[in-house]
Amino acid sequence: MIQTLNTTKPIEEILNKKPLIISGPCSAETEEQVIATATRLAATGKVDILRAGIWKPRTRPGSFEGIGTKGLPWLQRAKRETGLPVTVEVATAKQVEDALHFDVDVLWIGARSTVNPFSIQEMADALRGVDVPVLIKNPINPDLELWTGAVERIAKAGIKKIGLIHRGFSSYGNAEYRNAPMWHLAIEMKRRNPELIFINDPSHICGRRDILMETAQKAINLDYDGLMIESHIDPDNAWSDAKQQVTPERLAEMLESMIWRHEAPESEDSLSRLEKMRQQISHLDDELMQILGQRMKIADEIGSFKKENNITILQTTRWNEILSTAFAKGDMLGLSQEFITRYFDAVHMESINHQNKVMDGEG
Repeated sequence: MIQTLNTTKPIEEILNKKPLIISGPCSAETEEQVIATATRLAATGKVDILRAGIWKPRTRPGSFEGIGTKGLPWLQRAKRETGLPVTVEVATAKQVEDALHFDVDVLWIGARSTVNPFSIQEMADALRGVDVPVLIKNPINPDLELWTGAVERIAKAGIKKIGLIHRGFSSYGNAEYRNAPMWHLAIEMKRRNPELIFINDPSHICGRRDILMETAQKAINLDYDGLMIESHIDPDNAWSDAKQQVTPERLAEMLESMIWRHEAPESEDSLSRLEKMRQQISHLDDELMQILGQRMKIADEIGSFKKENNITILQTTRWNEILSTAFAKGDMLGLSQEFITRYFDAVHMESINHQNKVMDGEG
């Protein structure tokens, strides 16, 4: 069972809570809706920070683009009446200034802004000399350098408390999710920035309620520090993103049903067992590296043979045969086709690079 912290504590201390739960409506629609949602979320005892979209950057014009600055006093009132600190998305320097004027506790930068270094720099300049936590969502496109650049720009502005929000990436042809999670990219970003708060936003990854729970659970299994989940008093009639929002009571049920895992075993015996298995993995990894090294030596020899006989490096028919055989063997070993494809693609490209060097006389 998770418990919310007493919100009389500093916001930095609340942000260090694990799991950190941020929830609220996609959009602040009316004062009554904001207050009712905040009241019902606070009543669950499971939410740490109230979120609400004041300015809504939409992909296409004509959609509801947020109530604007007039909604900020509604959040002030919600904070007074429930004790929940509040967070909003900002996309311009003016929005940063307005949010700070109305004592917003935490700012977050959305995916459409993270993709634009000019927007990030504008907000970074507006944040100079300000002591406010800033959470940064991944860019819409799968580009870790843009995400990293946003973190660096905000950090250079003097912001000390920075967090990351993984909300999935736009992927052409993706049918299961609204935004493909691409967990491997998020894991790599977490690896690069272990000191930063790392939060998952399953609402925007899923785009629908029916897979929200399993996605949130996967994030917790991967040791995320918390979740940002959209909640609305009447989800089906929400002015934006109706399909992905849940009621405060449903949110509480979800959080109660989740398994909250620990980063490390709690007993010495369990830790010892885990360490033994990790050592086995390390030994196998060493063996794999040795085998891959031997494979590349043979690739070098093949490169020399092809160079001497004027044969092209890429052999499409041969490569398709290798993949077909690998898929069959992988299936028997419990390895997915996705993994087999990624693994063999990486090995194939390394082999091509080795043969290219030989062809160019570098080998």
